[in-house]
Amino acid sequence: GIGTIGDNAGLESSVAVFVDGVYRNRSGSALTELGAIDRIEVLRGPQGTLFGRNASAGLINVITKKPEFETGGTAELTYGNYNFWRVTGGITGALAGDTLAGRLDGVFVKRDGFIRDVISGEDQNDRDRWLVRGQLLFTPTDDLSIRLIGDYASRNETCCAAVFMPFQYATVQNGQLNISHNNPVVNIVRALGGVISDDWKARETSITPNVSYMQDVKDWGVSGEVNWNVGDVTLTSITAYRDWKTLRDQDLDYTNLDILRAEGISTRFRTFSQELRLNGTLFDDRLDWLVGGYFAHEKLDYTSTN
Repeated sequence: GIGTIGDNAGLESSVAVFVDGVYRNRSGSALTELGAIDRIEVLRGPQGTLFGRNASAGLINVITKKPEFETGGTAELTYGNYNFWRVTGGITGALAGDTLAGRLDGVFVKRDGFIRDVISGEDQNDRDRWLVRGQLLFTPTDDLSIRLIGDYASRNETCCAAVFMPFQYATVQNGQLNISHNNPVVNIVRALGGVISDDWKARETSITPNVSYMQDVKDWGVSGEVNWNVGDVTLTSITAYRDWKTLRDQDLDYTNLDILRAEGISTRFRTFSQELRLNGTLFDDRLDWLVGGYFAHEKLDYTSTN
């Protein structure tokens, strides 16, 4: 029952997403191609004590695979309908003895669209994205480890065209639900020159000429995590910077009638964050304690030509 509803770019989700200890300020910038994953933790309920104000309904904690000192690699090729291709690969190994290891992962995804625009003849809702992530793990002593991560992701695809389901609408009268099989809106749209398919299962739509559902997303970031054991106390520091930018167009009336459109919508988030934690035990491990601090600075730029 706890959620965030609205299309305001300033709203943050009440379910936080963390990737390698770094808070992703919007779900859309976090839940994309992730590469090699070690594990995903789903923490239910309010998690504000350890993860801050944006986790009132819980959080998703993603931990990617760390570099390993033993040389190894992975590769995966997937093919599906609508000419779907997904290629992933990764390589890891020692770079300097048993103190420095590296890892490089990549993902490439491409798929044709599955909704046909009957006006232009082009397919919509395709997929075209890729990700590269590099890591270094430095362990000069048994008590100190430093992990550096850098990633860059790109998406250049169309989203999100939709079919028109015009022939039913629901009303409630005197507590009774009535389903109509004659939607008057359809006749109005067609009288104005709008094209609506009689068969919504055909996955056909109509888009205003010279308007598209294109979206171009660029997402990159760097982070550094330090874990230092000093006796019975562990110091953890996570420093991160992320830059997420999208440029998109939308035919908001979902017909070829030029009623409502949004073009040149540009959204950019630039976020710097610093987290410090001290944790340890007392009284022969009978008491676990933790104290920490968190600083974040976010800059949001939003522009639209109309």
